[in-house]
Amino acid sequence: MAIPTNPQELLTKLVAFDTTSSKSNLKLIDFVEAYLKDQGIASTRIPSPDGNKAALFAIVGPDGKNGIGLSCHSDCVPVEGQNWASDPFTLTLRDNKLYGRGSCDMKGFLACVLASVPLFKSRKLNEPIHIIVSYDEEIGCTGVRPLIKMLGKELAKPKAIIVGEPTDMTTIDAHKRIDSYLTVVTGREAHSSMPQLGVNAVGIAAKLILELERLAANLSRVRDDRFDPPFGTMQTGTIKGGTAGNIVPKNCEFHWQIRSLPGIGPDEVEQAFRRYEEGLLPAMRQVAPDAGIATKLLNSVPAFQAKGNSEAVALALSLSGDNATHAVSYGTEAGLFEQAGCPTAICGPGNIAQAHAADEFVTRAQLDLCMASLARLADRLS
Repeated sequence: MAIPTNPQELLTKLVAFDTTSSKSNLKLIDFVEAYLKDQGIASTRIPSPDGNKAALFAIVGPDGKNGIGLSCHSDCVPVEGQNWASDPFTLTLRDNKLYGRGSCDMKGFLACVLASVPLFKSRKLNEPIHIIVSYDEEIGCTGVRPLIKMLGKELAKPKAIIVGEPTDMTTIDAHKRIDSYLTVVTGREAHSSMPQLGVNAVGIAAKLILELERLAANLSRVRDDRFDPPFGTMQTGTIKGGTAGNIVPKNCEFHWQIRSLPGIGPDEVEQAFRRYEEGLLPAMRQVAPDAGIATKLLNSVPAFQAKGNSEAVALALSLSGDNATHAVSYGTEAGLFEQAGCPTAICGPGNIAQAHAADEFVTRAQLDLCMASLARLADRLS
């Protein structure tokens, strides 16, 4: 295959793959695997259980030493319902900004890593550079977990990992925890002219959501000014219920999540919410004995808090030229790597304000800064 020579060319190819989390990422993985193979670098695929997606792990440089991991996710969020000025899957340059879904979050980092491979290969590295590409980060950091279980066993375990999420090339050493839930309300249908004969599942869901809003206000009691906002948060993301305007709705479900500060779990909020659920059930079951409320935890993404002497944080600071670390409220795979015994830092091109939005972009200047940082990594390991 013709090998692109710069990150913009590579980003053009990467953005063209629609790797929305609900779809396969295999065409992108095929491309990355072939790109590395053309440069004499073998890759290991870690397929998803259904075989429709895969993670990738590759090593540039010598075997037998821990080395540095460069990690990014291949999936992106949907574009449906967003008003884009250009095709989201065609990288478009306007005013030195490269527009396209995933350009910022986080194919820009992957493009820079791949564009740096010829430089990595040209150096006599004392330690390897590990390239890690995951999937399904956007729906709960699920795709990287099988790969992490293989580190130190089937796969080499890096001594430090940099996750290239968009940080404006500043160094992040902490982020919040995310716990995602689904609540399902089951009531009883009835004619809307006789609502007393039914149990309105949408109405019950509304009460539950208002209770979540009340509980969310209590999260501001514990603060950490490194974060924005400086306390835990809660939100309802989706709601679905009812069949027609003249039918008392039997079913309703909604997704909600808690984002907690490091060191603080969701237990207090979750237990208070479940007590409120129990308080609603008697009145519901007086009308419909089969009525119920069921809340289940869908996924947890651990908080990330780098240790005080983190080798990864020190490395990221030295490569980026940053003077201080920062904390963010969004979640990443960093906490999972840290839990697995791999010191981790977050540092990558782009600004999180552009991620997930219509007309997502990364600037050329940010890609240049990332390329310079990766060149310093090559110098450091040579």
